[in-house]
Order: sequence, then C-alpha cells, then structure tokens
Amino acid sequence: MWRYSLCQGRPLPAEPENNPFVNNSKKTVRMISLGCPKNLVDSEVMLGLLREKGWVPSAKDEADVIIINTCSFIREAKEESIANILAMAEAKEKGKCRRLVVTGCLPQRYGQELLKELPEVDLFLGTGELHHIGDLLENSKEGRLSRKQIIGLPAYLYDHRTPRLLTSTPGSVYIKIAEGCSNHCSYCIIPQIRGKLRSRKISSVLQEVRQVVSGGMKEINLIAQDITVFGQDLGGGTDLTRLLRGLVKIKGLLWIRLLYAHPGHVTPELIRLIREEEKICKYLDLPLQHIDDQLLGAMNRPVSSSQVRELIARLRAEIPGITLRTSLMVGFPGETERRFRRLLDFVKEAEFEHLGVFRYSKEEGTPAAALKGHVSEKVKEQRYHQIMRLQRQISLRQQRKKIGTHMPVLIERPGKSSGILWEGRTQGQAPEVDGITFLRQGSVRPGEIFEAVITEATAYDLFGEIVGPA
Repeated sequence: MWRYSLCQGRPLPAEPENNPFVNNSKKTVRMISLGCPKNLVDSEVMLGLLREKGWVPSAKDEADVIIINTCSFIREAKEESIANILAMAEAKEKGKCRRLVVTGCLPQRYGQELLKELPEVDLFLGTGELHHIGDLLENSKEGRLSRKQIIGLPAYLYDHRTPRLLTSTPGSVYIKIAEGCSNHCSYCIIPQIRGKLRSRKISSVLQEVRQVVSGGMKEINLIAQDITVFGQDLGGGTDLTRLLRGLVKIKGLLWIRLLYAHPGHVTPELIRLIREEEKICKYLDLPLQHIDDQLLGAMNRPVSSSQVRELIARLRAEIPGITLRTSLMVGFPGETERRFRRLLDFVKEAEFEHLGVFRYSKEEGTPAAALKGHVSEKVKEQRYHQIMRLQRQISLRQQRKKIGTHMPVLIERPGKSSGILWEGRTQGQAPEVDGITFLRQGSVRPGEIFEAVITEATAYDLFGEIVGPA
C-alpha cells in the first residue's frame, strides 16, 4: 500500500497463467516500477511494447531481462532507485538474467554519472526513449546493441494506439493525459527530466478510455504533472473541461477521478462540472505545498494564501461532500518557525480529508537550491511529524462522520486478513494513497461497484458490509 509516499517501488505482476500471451518457452522480462502513477503508465507502455515483440512478463529475479523504471524527484526517490539497481545487479550476477536495463528519470538526469558508477547496468534509457525498448532488447538479444546509454530530449508522448499492458487492480486504470510541465516551480526538477508540457489530443484520450472501458474498467484516474493546464499547448479550445465533457458521455464509465490539479489553475467552469456531472468523483487532488505568501513566491507558485482559502471555501460550498486531498512541503528554504506555525494553523483550519507531507529536498539544478535559509534535516523531520500527528486527528474525525452512511465501493481484491472478505475503495479514496475500505460481509465481484454500509473507521481506512448492487 502506498500511503503518503510519492516514491514507493513495486515489481509489476506477471500475467495470469491462463493468458494466451504466456508461454514459458518465451523470453521473460521483469519490470520494477518506482515512483508515481505517471511512471507506472510508462512501465505499462514498455510492457505492452515488449509483449508485441514476444516478451512475457515475469515477477521473478530469474527473468531474462530486468527493467527498473526509476524516479529521481527527490533524494529519497534517488536512493530507492539506486538501492533497487544494486539489488537487481546482484540478482543478475547470481541468476540467469542476461540484461539489466535502467529507464526513466534517473538516467535522464544523471546519465553520464551512472555510466561510470554502475557498470553492472547493460542499458540506460531516458524518459523520451521508452518507446524504443522493444527494438533495443531485440538488438541486445542478438548482440547488436552498440551503446549502453540512449538519452535524448524528452519529447515522447504515448497515445491510444500505443500498446499497454495494464497492471492496476480490477476496474480501475490511470490515464495520462499530458506529459512534461511548464510551471517551473523553483524546487522541482521535473521540467528538466520530463520536458515541457505536451498534451494529448482529446480524441486520443477518449479513444483510449473507450478501449479500457470496453475491457471492463469502471474508474479512470486522470493524471499529468498538472492536469489543469491540459491543452494549453494545443490551443483551439482544448482544455480539461472540454475533455471531461467528452468523457462523461462514454457508456459504461462510472467514475472519473481528477489527480494533480494546480490550485492556481482551477476554474469556476471546472468546479461546476465536478458538481453537476455524476460520473466525476466528488474528489480533487490539490497539491498546495504551503500557505505562507513569501514561501509561495519563492517556490514560484502563482497563487496567494487568500486565493487558496477562497478556492477551498468555494469547493466546499459548491460541491457538498467533496473530498479534498493535498500535499504540503516542510523545510523549504526560508521556512522559519513562524512560517511553519502558519502552515500548521492552516492544516487545522482547512481540515483536509487526505493530506501528505514531503520534506524539502535540495535538488541540484533547481533555483531553490541556491536560496538562503536552508532548514536542517532534524527540523524538517520534526515538522513533518507535527503535521502528520495533527492530520491523523483530523482524518479520524472526518472518517468517523461516514459511519452509518451508505457508499458505493469499487471492489479491488479479496481480503488479506482474518475477517475481511473483500477490499475496495469509495469515491473518496484514490488508488494507493488514501486508504482502503475493508468489507466483512457480502457477495461481490472484483472490478464491480457495490453499495456498502460503513460500520467502522480508523484514521485512514473504512470498514463496512455489502448491502447490494450500487
């Protein structure tokens, strides 16, 4: 379970035994995807491209090829990526793996250094080269790979025609509607490793969603570095609200979830659509980072504390029962005790249903790295725990309000602990970050939505019983 963590790794599962693509005599590939859901989509695209070349996914270290799709957003992500590379290099040395491939953000950012420091790796592939993975591994298999590193300017963008092997839980899928970012927050390295904003055409997104819904998906989770600027690079009236108007018309699609919405770009029209369209989850992921105006300015976040408060008030007033998630940053340069207290008071005031905290990471190549007033790691840690202790109390209070209510729940999997028959999520729980609804009674099918009565709540999870179809 990924809870309050941007960079948590997991090996992607092998395909089921009864899948016609599985053939034990074929070449096998293990994919380890690190980081956020946007990276996960890239991993699924690579698996889809490889499947077309006859490669079979495997969950074992004994696969012919091991691919690690890395994250390098903050220090902890880089450390996790390196740890996974070293562990798989050891597995390669001891097992039958013939190629170790490292893709994604880490090689895009540190290509030359990695070549010197990690000779165990056979191929480094940048964020804009993932669509070449099939041909590269075929060439490598035949001994024709002439370079250990292929890293260019990040310009690639997948579309509805791109093969993709879905690895998400039944009924739910991530849809990446854009790549790259042009916001240039002062602490963020993403524009350098992912490139500038590149939006997909609305027709392409709609076609991909029709395809996954025809395959049984009930929920789509729209993702990008900032979904609210979708289409700005295309012009012609292309924007998020226009995309949503097309999505709600797709038959069989029941939940549309909006993740990564910049608070400075949320429009009245978007708020109105969330309120009026039944298929759009009454949920918004709104990364705020901070509430102090001077720090927001230093972060290059074009939104003031008063605008943030006005937006939250408007969302609460116009969309009754909306679930709000946010991400905050502690320890940004210049965060004095007084400014931190201002953030802490804001957390008490806003009462977010879900909240995650990141400790500021000094990233070379970002404007924030050159700022004065850097905060010690010890103080960052203390401030992180202060906010999380406070948020736990707020979350528990919010969760307990749900006891006795009836809610639709998307069933994900059989229960893993004693007394739990099924695990699922409500509209107020995004995949992997917001908690789980544990069901103790009821007959259901994974990937379908059923109505449940909530009988118990903890700070992060709900417990309930199935009462019938939704």
